[in-house]
Amino acid sequence: MRDPQQVLNALCVHSKDSGYRYERLYRILFNEKMFFIAYQRKYANQGNMTPGTDDKTVDRMSIDRIQKLVASLRDESYQPHPARRVYIPKKNGKKRPLGIPSFEDKLVQEVVHMILEAIYEGHFEDTSHGFRPGRSCHTALRDIKVTFKGTRWFIEGD
Repeated sequence: MRDPQQVLNALCVHSKDSGYRYERLYRILFNEKMFFIAYQRKYANQGNMTPGTDDKTVDRMSIDRIQKLVASLRDESYQPHPARRVYIPKKNGKKRPLGIPSFEDKLVQEVVHMILEAIYEGHFEDTSHGFRPGRSCHTALRDIKVTFKGTRWFIEGD
């Protein structure tokens, strides 16, 4: 089993070659060590003690549970659980829907996130701040403060 950091670094290196063609990315999901890293990134979040539709939380996570998850990905029997829907009150009195996935699904999502981030992070402009590692609306505002020279009009989009 290859070291996850080496795998992600290799993806980063290949991402600089616009002609490189990725093949068999799915097999990265068979690397248990990738799920250990995903677990380290996710376990401290308070929301992980809220059970998904499978009634499991991060509290009952084990190496055996990760091995079963990887085995189901390998034999293509993995099926994500439906997200549990809860409604959170907003300040205006209305309620906002929130989907709570199972912890296994969160781990798979995090591993896929790590793979995609390694591939695409190098393609983003320096001026892009949304949902990027080490960047936020605060870094965007700091950049605007330093570089903004003025304009006649703005276009807002989402």
